[in-house]
Amino acid sequence: MAEEGSSFWELKHGIKGSIINLLYFFMKIRMHKRGEKMQKRTVLITGANGYIGRHVVETLLNMGNRVIADDLVLDGIDDRAEKISVPIFSGDDDIYEQLGKPDVVLHMAWRNGFVHNADSHILDLPAHYTFIRNLLKGGLRRIAVMGTMHEIGYWEGPIKEDTPANPSSLYGISKNSLRQMTMQLVKEYQAVCYWIRAYYICGDDLKSHSIFTKIGQMEREGKETFPFNSGKNKYDFINIDQLAEQISCVVNQDEITGVINCCSGMPVSLADKVNEFIQTNGFKIRPEYGAYPDRPYDSPGVWGDSEKIRKIMG
Repeated sequence: MAEEGSSFWELKHGIKGSIINLLYFFMKIRMHKRGEKMQKRTVLITGANGYIGRHVVETLLNMGNRVIADDLVLDGIDDRAEKISVPIFSGDDDIYEQLGKPDVVLHMAWRNGFVHNADSHILDLPAHYTFIRNLLKGGLRRIAVMGTMHEIGYWEGPIKEDTPANPSSLYGISKNSLRQMTMQLVKEYQAVCYWIRAYYICGDDLKSHSIFTKIGQMEREGKETFPFNSGKNKYDFINIDQLAEQISCVVNQDEITGVINCCSGMPVSLADKVNEFIQTNGFKIRPEYGAYPDRPYDSPGVWGDSEKIRKIMG
């Protein structure tokens, strides 16, 4: 019976993986066609060598944009980009000119993004505010900032543009504060803001600190099982390449602005996603369900409302 169940599980997830790959293939074709129709812009990306940034740089270049990539370390960035190391938190009034006066600034630079209660989130907040203010004061008319679903805090169901924010970590508090500040600044300077709210990102797992990264590490160490909770909680998972495509399409259009959920819009249980990850990679390791209790502050189900991003993506 166990072998039959295992075969059924492999068949189910094998079919599911094939469908996902097929849909992703057609999405790539549609994105190429969209890239031909969308405006070609000069996009300056801060934090361009980060986990998300490297993928966004490549996608924007593939869509025909001119990309200026700014970061402290530049070795992991697509060589087609123009690479610079301008200190964005210098406080200089002419920072927009120093960055080459791009059509759009996509601000992704952020310290300790995987450590949600690091003091740096609060301590760095004034520098982020000053940077954005000086960009707009210098003449920038389109600012895109990387947000997070952690701005919202505990929530059950879909997160919409106007969902009340009650963040419960220093990371969420600081991102939410920067969102409020940025919205005030764009009103003052009559500019456009794209606040890009991301959810649970997977893919390129060696570069992240997710559960998938840890599973991969334990598999390489030869462990047969890993401690896990019930896995029943449902989240909005999105592959890093799909996220990069969504972000790239957001900054290449003017019709839809404000808070934009870059997400799948579909809740998937953590257990299903972990099992899919194990199966896709051919790992032998298996989860030990119930080794950890479910945390009372984790939502049973939270995901992004995808209405805006679906319109942008066509």
